[in-house]
Amino acid sequence: MLTVEQVMHALRDVQDPELHKSLVELNMIRNIRIDGRHIQLEVVLTIQGCPLKAKIKADVEHALREIGALSVDIVFGAMTPEERAALTQYLKKNSTTETGMPALLRPDSGVRFIAVTSGKGGVGKSTVTINLAAALARMGKKVGILDADIYGFSIPSMMQIADKPTMIEKTAIPVVSHNVKVMSMGFFADDNSPVMWRGPMLNKWIQNFLANTHWGELDYLLLDLPPGTGDVAIDVAAMIPQAKEVIVTTPHNVASHVASRAGVMAKHTKHDILGVIENMAYYEESDGSRNYLFGRGGGERLAERLQTDVLARVPFARPEETTGSSVYDEDSVVGELFRSLAEDVLYKDAQ
Repeated sequence: MLTVEQVMHALRDVQDPELHKSLVELNMIRNIRIDGRHIQLEVVLTIQGCPLKAKIKADVEHALREIGALSVDIVFGAMTPEERAALTQYLKKNSTTETGMPALLRPDSGVRFIAVTSGKGGVGKSTVTINLAAALARMGKKVGILDADIYGFSIPSMMQIADKPTMIEKTAIPVVSHNVKVMSMGFFADDNSPVMWRGPMLNKWIQNFLANTHWGELDYLLLDLPPGTGDVAIDVAAMIPQAKEVIVTTPHNVASHVASRAGVMAKHTKHDILGVIENMAYYEESDGSRNYLFGRGGGERLAERLQTDVLARVPFARPEETTGSSVYDEDSVVGELFRSLAEDVLYKDAQ
């Protein structure tokens, strides 16, 4: 006959798919009843309409069948407001310091920050961000994206994310797409409404994204910054002095010239520059020849001005090379290029 202790031990490895912590540790397993090899129990969810209830059910059933259960009857409940408040405090205890500073900003947190920036919009900065993040995740890294482009948020749309972050009290649980945790203003703007804020409000939201989001374990957090050298870029430089930067440009002279300002700002704020990525570098014709639609040399000129390297030259991609979102298939030409870019970033970041 199975015992309650055996059931609890088996469920210690079953995690809440959003919080990435054990159901047992979170006290979500209640009212276990055992009749021979037949088990009935209650799983108390953080919210009644938990979007991943089906996965929790499947994981619990699998874990209990592994120890010999013939049938598993699961009843779902929801935490009381008091229990959710206690859970929020538990999560914050692990995500903030005594001074209220986000724990991931501590020098010993182990989280590496990469800010992806550009001099002007329309050069593919967000495309680079999501594909670099996806490539790092495929390499086994725990990766998050903070879409800090408050006015021009586009990450959720580009990654085809339809879900909203789960809110536990005032703590947000990032949405996961392509094994990357994502947080964006786009989740909170109704019907693609514009954000009309000035400096102090922008700073507050960036801090909220860092402090009131349960990021869990991360190796890398990529920040998709607004183009240029405005309030958000300045605030991020102050909040995350240990961040390193990747600067995106096109081959066009004007784009690379404007991007140099972002690079100069990075140097002024003591951010190391990992390198330059030249996006839309060329279009490969069906015969294999390359058509340089935006000219040539912009990436090299920018890298020379900033005394850094060109990490990658990303071509225009054919539509069939994508998987429906702006994240390229890992086996496509561009997907393999981003894999190589991720390897270079890991190497340079470790130096």
